Amino acid sequence: MSQVLITGATGLVGGHLLRMLIQERKFNYIAAPTRRPLGDIDGVFNPHDPQLTDALAQVQDPVDIVFCCLGTTKREAGSKEAFIHADYTLVVDTALTGKRLGAKHMLVVSAIGANAHSPFFYNKVKGKMEEALIAQQWERLTIVRPSMLLGDREKHRFSESLFAPVFRLLPGNWKSIDARDVAQVMLKEALTAAPPGTTIIPSAKLREMAQGEG
Repeated sequence: MSQVLITGATGLVGGHLLRMLIQERKFNYIAAPTRRPLGDIDGVFNPHDPQLTDALAQVQDPVDIVFCCLGTTKREAGSKEAFIHADYTLVVDTALTGKRLGAKHMLVVSAIGANAHSPFFYNKVKGKMEEALIAQQWERLTIVRPSMLLGDREKHRFSESLFAPVFRLLPGNWKSIDARDVAQVMLKEALTAAPPGTTIIPSAKLREMAQGEG
């Protein structure tokens, strides 16, 4: 039996993943700190605070695995600073909390094109986030890099609705992917034994693995 910590449970990938974790009998403890309450969910510890870092601090029980599904856009966040806080600072805080609680495996949602040296702001922040987690020297670190995510969000994203038809037609890593497939692969990776080290899974590979081909 394993104990897990998940952040981003109110989001698109995180919402799917939380439901999968609840149904998976191999997990006997789920901590899901959030900025707004999840509501009463049996078997889930849900400290919540507008400052997610404060909610993370309330998690005290040991965990084995950490999932981080945090992610927004600059438009949604409202500023570059707010985006960095959501997609870098809070991700690193999640990882540090997992380390504090004894976790050995960290799984995180990044993005296609993540590169700390990218001229594009979004990709650069995602790349720096990845570098920060790698520098923490996790026994096992799994980074998933999906393309445009498909699924029903609580908050409508104009750019995604505009470009979704195009991304459905693109090849390889650029082809859009269902958020549920990303969550499914993250769960599969968490339950599968693997050698120590960092694994980066690009979007095309995520689709293959979700379909049972990888």
